[in-house]
Amino acid sequence: MAANSSIPGMKTLLTLLLLAPAALGQLRPVNTFSIVARDPATGQMGVAVQSHWFAVGQMVPWAEAGVGAIATQSFVDPTYGKVGLELLRAGRSAPAALRALLSGDASCEVRQVAILDASGDVATFTGSRDIPSAGSIAGNVKEGKSDVPCGAHGGSMSVGRDFAVQANLMSNDRIWPAMAEAYAAAKGDLADRMLAALDAAQAAGGDIRGKQSAAIIIVNAKSTGRAWQDRVFDLRVDDNPTPLVELRRLVALQRAYNHMNAGDLAVEQKDNETALREYSAAEGIAATTAGIPASRHAEMIYWHAVALVNMGRVDESLPLFQRAFAMEAGWKELTPRLARVGLLPDDAKLLERIVGGR
Repeated sequence: MAANSSIPGMKTLLTLLLLAPAALGQLRPVNTFSIVARDPATGQMGVAVQSHWFAVGQMVPWAEAGVGAIATQSFVDPTYGKVGLELLRAGRSAPAALRALLSGDASCEVRQVAILDASGDVATFTGSRDIPSAGSIAGNVKEGKSDVPCGAHGGSMSVGRDFAVQANLMSNDRIWPAMAEAYAAAKGDLADRMLAALDAAQAAGGDIRGKQSAAIIIVNAKSTGRAWQDRVFDLRVDDNPTPLVELRRLVALQRAYNHMNAGDLAVEQKDNETALREYSAAEGIAATTAGIPASRHAEMIYWHAVALVNMGRVDESLPLFQRAFAMEAGWKELTPRLARVGLLPDDAKLLERIVGGR
């Protein structure tokens, strides 16, 4: 244990964990199923999770662009997320970081953790006293399961590439194999594939207690130094009878707004064709995704119309304005206000055409 004292943040970790088992009762039992994954084509990394526990997204998923992704669950200790990312940022590989964390944890036998680094190496650990059914699989295995002699009772760890799945307190032991198989077979981007893994877990029986919350975080391969720009998805469903259904709806809505943001950026760069293409893509997603209210769709249509006016394409904008006004009357009232702040031309006749639809 003394050998780890130089690891950044490890003293904090040891201080917390050496209080166990007395402190163990204070930790929250976030028994759940999750996946950490990296898309080799884009380098994007993320975590997706579902649990029968309120607001699982507050504790289990951790991710940082250019650094890695971590899922910490079972009798969860969020220190694994914070210190784990610090270790990755300092140059440790995912397996090395996980081994260091486990070696300093006097209660490692009740943890379940997966760590993925930016190069794609991944390690997953299941403590010997996680509530069954419990287990984990590292994708594209590099090192099969091996015993980890940490704490009083240890656990098992495996090392692989690009993804790992882990689950505990499950209804049966088919859950995590179903997740690994579904992720490997799924098509689409990283979010699609991770959601497929969660759906497979639920279809195979899921958490023995049922379901309550879910979350997904996906970050870009490289950091810009602006965390708010580096997150492609950062979505949580804190309390819902069908959290995966709601999470999929939010992912679709986020995709639409990602296109809207790209359209706004194109407008700033005076790339009109790209802007219109992005706005149209956003509207298409909103129009074809179940559960997206008209008010969300109206906003996308409205700002598309505003962009067309500012490009001098007023005739094309008028039908879009009328569609937005029909969905939500407040957009009509807003329109003259945009002219006052320079977001539309300050032209009374033009504004009359827009509001009147002529």
